[in-house]
Amino acid sequence: MKNKFRNGQIVEGVITGVQPYGAFVSLSEDVSGLIHISEISDDYVRDINYYVRQGEKIIVKIIDTSDGNQHLRLSLKALNYSSRKQRINEEYKRPLVPKSNLGFSTLEQVLPTWVKGRKDAMIKVDLSHALLEGNVLDYQEEVNRIHAMIHGKTGKGSDYLGWVDWAETFDKDEFNRIKASAKKIREQADVLLVCGIGGSYLGARAAIEMIQGTYYNDDLEVIYVGNTFSSTSIVRILDYIKDKDVACNVISKSGTTTETSLAFRLIRQFMEEKYGDQSVDRIYVTTDKETGLLKPFADKKGYETFVIPDDIGGRFSVITPVGLLPIAAAGIDIDEMMNGIKKATADFNNPNLEENPAYVYAVVRRMMEKQGKDVEMFVSYEPHLLFLAEWWKQLFGESEGKEEKGLLPASVNFSTDLHSMGQFVQDGKKILFETVVLVDEPMEDMNVPSDKDDLDELNYLEGKSLHWINEQAFKGTLEAHEVTGNVPNVLLHIPKADAYNFGYTVMFFFKALAMSVYMLDVNPFDQPGVEVYKKNMFRLLGKK
Repeated sequence: MKNKFRNGQIVEGVITGVQPYGAFVSLSEDVSGLIHISEISDDYVRDINYYVRQGEKIIVKIIDTSDGNQHLRLSLKALNYSSRKQRINEEYKRPLVPKSNLGFSTLEQVLPTWVKGRKDAMIKVDLSHALLEGNVLDYQEEVNRIHAMIHGKTGKGSDYLGWVDWAETFDKDEFNRIKASAKKIREQADVLLVCGIGGSYLGARAAIEMIQGTYYNDDLEVIYVGNTFSSTSIVRILDYIKDKDVACNVISKSGTTTETSLAFRLIRQFMEEKYGDQSVDRIYVTTDKETGLLKPFADKKGYETFVIPDDIGGRFSVITPVGLLPIAAAGIDIDEMMNGIKKATADFNNPNLEENPAYVYAVVRRMMEKQGKDVEMFVSYEPHLLFLAEWWKQLFGESEGKEEKGLLPASVNFSTDLHSMGQFVQDGKKILFETVVLVDEPMEDMNVPSDKDDLDELNYLEGKSLHWINEQAFKGTLEAHEVTGNVPNVLLHIPKADAYNFGYTVMFFFKALAMSVYMLDVNPFDQPGVEVYKKNMFRLLGKK
């Protein structure tokens, strides 16, 4: 693309992200730049957030175009906007919303910008059924401290905070290669085998099932392998694909994950026997850029490779090539997914609890612990959210289950599980609270037909939509659990189950996770306990 911008030009853009070192500005769909902290003001800048805010339109001056359209250097101080200095006194020093001594029964009045009604929020948090015994705003000072720690990358495990600014830093050339490979997979295969375990497959599966729904009719079938030692599962998958055209995406940073490596050996040999030398063009490897067993193996074989970033851990990797390749191969628009990630990155780069629902959710999780809750139950009313729940369980369970701390993440799918787990939730030990994830707009819907004989006595539902019936099941369950069962319910509303909202949703949970776990004073990004079972297993398997 020809560079249409020049040094000295004054342009309008939108602030898409604020970091301690500067602010990112989008000038058009494919052009962005950075206002370094030194170009914010002639005065000493203690906090960039005093001068700019995410999502606001801003006039800036271009001071350097030498690095191309994705890396323009911009200046705010060159325009000498005294009005921004005035904002320090007028806007940023205004007190927060006064604390209410009535608790959260009046939260919707106290925080109207994000509870239920905020028009520009993609995820809405409703705490009016949460039975909270305190005030979220009391945690503002702690949230400010941890927010600075997250964005300054100074906390425990900060080497794995690459997802915080991934929307700006991801490799655009690799992103285009992903789309090209996804197109190739769809042309060459009936089945894509996604070979990985944990974060190497859960995020992609969560996205594909959430966005496409169950029983989705597509030319490419996605099958997940390498996540179990089950002999029955592995053998039957190999038998199932024997007469189909197959491609494989193997995902492992180290190349030493036993479940994945074992499955990949079997799949690779199957494909070499089936396709001979042409199997090279059907195997795609997502692994470390340089180290591990898989990268040199892939280079020797000549497989197409994609990089797992060093600074993004497995359970956060759905936004990287780990998730993007299988998601794109499934026919999902990953440009839209990245747009959702970019919007969420901007929206949640703000410590103000009045404006950041991700941090509100984070604080509420810790408040629930103080109310004696040990279990957080992820509740959905759509079967296509089952693997969003599985992904969420890994994200939170592996991140905060340390030092004998943390909530146990569990999940149910209603109304199905009301006929199994509903009794315990209603009348069992009061150890849990529910986080209910609701998709406001269904993928499909239809009305209940009439039956002249009405032998099933369902004509009272004639003309009602199935989605409306599902909503009434939710409302009845909410009343039963909250009012009769005294079980707190936190409601998270997602407008629609599409690629944009999926990207937005995962960033919501990423930011909430980081804030919530840092509040426990543990490292959110390691998993030392996982290594114990591996050592025992290798000893029993006879590995030296």
